[in-house]
Amino acid sequence: MELSCKSEYAILALLEMAAHYESGEPLQIRQIAAQQNIPDRYLEQLLATLRRGGIVKSQRGSKGGYLLTREPRKIILFEILECLEGLEAQVGEENVNSKSTDSSVIEEIWQEASRAANSVLQKYTLQDLCEKRDSRHQSYIMYYI
Repeated sequence: MELSCKSEYAILALLEMAAHYESGEPLQIRQIAAQQNIPDRYLEQLLATLRRGGIVKSQRGSKGGYLLTREPRKIILFEILECLEGLEAQVGEENVNSKSTDSSVIEEIWQEASRAANSVLQKYTLQDLCEKRDSRHQSYIMYYI
């Protein structure tokens, strides 16, 4: 299981918005793109998808931009990835009779792995990522005498 470029860019953009959440001021696409090194046009498409998914909202005008719809601690990673990738747990029993035994066994294992991955993604919030990032930034700071 790999994190797609689309999902990585979207999460980076959301981390940037989470870092500015307390200020209440929207971030413009060009600000987020420059800070996180994401192509502007691509970011625009990702934010439109996240807006339709109810994760971010847009604000028009000269002070316009994008904001999180709720606190970072209330935005679950699974929700973000589901919005972008459509990560619904596919536990369908269709065509079970027409599949070979080998195919059925492989599908069962894949579904189990998918459920496990989804379970992990449901445990972490955007706030958790921010805290992990901040603690890593602190550990990289070197003091010179």
